[in-house]
Amino acid sequence: MKKIFAALLACSLTLPAACSDYLDVNTNPNGPQTVTANLYLPPMLHWMVTAPQFDGRFVGRYAQEWTLPGTSLSTWDRMGYDPSSDNGAEQWRDVYWSLGQNLIDMSNKATAEQRWDLLGVGLILKAWGWQVLTDLHGEIIIKEAIDQTRTAFDYDPQDFAYQEVKRLLDSAIVLLQMTDGAVDPVYLAKGDHIYNGDRTKWLKLAYGLRALSLNHFTNKSTYDPAAVIADVDRSFASNADDALMPYPGLSTDNADRNFWGPTRDNITNYRQTQFIVNLMNGTQFGGSPDPRISRMLSASPDGQYRGLDPNVVGFGALTATQQPNNFYGYPGRGNAGGGQPSRYLFSDKSKVPLMTYSQLQFIKAEAALRMGNQGTALAAYINGISSHIDFVNTRNLDDNQTATQISATDKATFLASPNIVPATLTLSHIMSQKFIAQWAWGHNEAWMDMRRYHYTDLDPVSGTQVFRGFAAPTNLYPDNGGRIVQRIRPRFNSEYVWNRASLDVIGGLALDYHTKPLWITLP
Repeated sequence: MKKIFAALLACSLTLPAACSDYLDVNTNPNGPQTVTANLYLPPMLHWMVTAPQFDGRFVGRYAQEWTLPGTSLSTWDRMGYDPSSDNGAEQWRDVYWSLGQNLIDMSNKATAEQRWDLLGVGLILKAWGWQVLTDLHGEIIIKEAIDQTRTAFDYDPQDFAYQEVKRLLDSAIVLLQMTDGAVDPVYLAKGDHIYNGDRTKWLKLAYGLRALSLNHFTNKSTYDPAAVIADVDRSFASNADDALMPYPGLSTDNADRNFWGPTRDNITNYRQTQFIVNLMNGTQFGGSPDPRISRMLSASPDGQYRGLDPNVVGFGALTATQQPNNFYGYPGRGNAGGGQPSRYLFSDKSKVPLMTYSQLQFIKAEAALRMGNQGTALAAYINGISSHIDFVNTRNLDDNQTATQISATDKATFLASPNIVPATLTLSHIMSQKFIAQWAWGHNEAWMDMRRYHYTDLDPVSGTQVFRGFAAPTNLYPDNGGRIVQRIRPRFNSEYVWNRASLDVIGGLALDYHTKPLWITLP
């Protein structure tokens, strides 16, 4: 963390005497010094969904969801990093700061008041935080985190982080089934902008997060696909259970608008890659183009769908009419700052998910296939594609967008194609289709999937790459030493400025630390 972390946190959140004496002159009736437990929740839920999108600008370039064309090849497109920068560490900041002491205070109050539903939600948030941080960064600070008496913080190994995630989710599952004490859906709903106080849906989310975490153990001898499937079956039953953050777009500071929307202007210069385009245009799967391509991706001015090669500077040899438009449908800034709503997740009021039914079905399909259960795997795989088509349609209604809906006939035709739904299902089908379903939002899981399969592993049945058509950059960042990226370096302005001694213990000061494999991806 950083030396000033404890002091800043103490002053801003707990206001001990040393920080607050000068505030004791009078009391502001419009600024209460304490708040009810449920009022801690809204900003924490916002960041739980939005922070992964902040980091998605960078994680998404590692996984080649998109690229940032310019006059030279960028660091992240080359699987590198930005020295002396906090790029790629928004989730680090939000887990330790935005949630941080606030989550502890909320949980303590919920415990004291026997609000088991709110406490269960709080444990989900804490488990989510350790999960995303360890998957992004590897070793993280858990045992000594949020200790205001410390100015240096020791890192914990990744296997401990995974144990802690499971412990927290196990406890959340117990709490969210309790109905005694002060369990109250109306009280919870006041701060719950995802499920509006529905405790049963939070319970399903806890099972879903546990399934996702357990499924990361595919390279370990302890991997238990039956446990993964059991948790998925206890989790989301349909898209109606999806964990979605609404963005009403009412505040003057635009903070309640979608991070990907044109008003926020955070992805205007990014472009889709050849990798995602070829997964959907028939190149990798054969046959007709995926009907989702025109509802998710952006065409070039000539109406064709193209993607950029991260190895090529800028737009390469593509002419102006061939260069893919941005995700708002314009060659340049065009729609930045407002205008016609953009397709899919790129409109100001498009809802962004934390987890979806489709994602979970692909997790189930992978686990079932690893068990040798083709029937269960195939059914879950079809559910994953079908429900994602429905998800795409719904996201194109969130902000009254003009993209036409995928018809039932088009959906049925696509699923009837043996190129998409084969007689013998393979990991290559499952993981490539899961990538499509997670594109533009599920960056953390998409990158974890790639690392679990070492980016270019071959399917053991078909010999096809698990991630069809993916190729690592040929001009890797110099610090990589010729190796592919495996983790993001911890947040610069806490760890590399204030916690260097602890970071040195885990090798974090090495220039190629970001190429060190994660424990979870090793045998």
